[in-house]
Amino acid sequence: MFANYLIGLREGLEASLVVCILVAYLVKTGRREALRPVWTGVVVAVLLALGFGCALTYGSRELTFEAQEALGGSLSVVAVGLVTWMVFWMRRTARHLSSELQGKLDKALVMGTGALVVTAFLAVGREGLETALFVWASVQASSDGTHGPLIGVVLGLLTAVVLGWLFYKGAVRINLAKFFLWTGGMLVVVAAGVLAYGFHDLQEAGWIGGLTDLAFDISSTIPPESWYGTLLKGVLNFQPDPTVLQVTVWTLYLVPALGLFLAPVGFGRSRGKGGGERGDGSR
Repeated sequence: MFANYLIGLREGLEASLVVCILVAYLVKTGRREALRPVWTGVVVAVLLALGFGCALTYGSRELTFEAQEALGGSLSVVAVGLVTWMVFWMRRTARHLSSELQGKLDKALVMGTGALVVTAFLAVGREGLETALFVWASVQASSDGTHGPLIGVVLGLLTAVVLGWLFYKGAVRINLAKFFLWTGGMLVVVAAGVLAYGFHDLQEAGWIGGLTDLAFDISSTIPPESWYGTLLKGVLNFQPDPTVLQVTVWTLYLVPALGLFLAPVGFGRSRGKGGGERGDGSR
């Protein structure tokens, strides 16, 4: 449940911040007449994300078991790819998000009402679709037959809305760069579990072999039905009897992704420039 709460909080806060920046900019510049088309774009984006989530949830129920596993596994891989791109993008641009959005809004104001609706829709819609897909994949991976994962997501989203409102009112001031660094790092860990579970789905669908090749089995030590087994499953998508492929995929994703994410921004670029300078000096 905590992992899903984190997803709802992290993803929801991004969308909330986007809306806050757009609304605050219009209010501060005396362009309140433009608020209505902006809110229209936001509402349409939210409805699209909800519709996408419902289509994933209810549409997959009509499929055969193998087709469900194939769909779940494929979408899990796609979701991990999207969330990985998103956390790295936010890690890099969190400091300049406000000026970037304000620049797009200025251009939309010149073009008219329709452009404002589209700007707000695209700004929030991308976050909404990514969130819906990753939340669906995470809930599929961590579901234990209860409503805990969904409750966690909803609570996270509600917390994000409240925080977004407090940001707008100026009641909360935190270092967003550090917030997105730590929550993004935790999301990378969650994504590793979702990716491993996604490959397990593909194995169960028969798309990939090795379903019976277990890396280890500690079910007797950490029973899945125990409170600590449930906790590990909910937070880390831990599985006591993973296949060799699952462990391999988990390791190959988590180690480099987390290492690169936690490295200082511009680390690779600075290192490359340094190497070039040493090369010039040796000539």
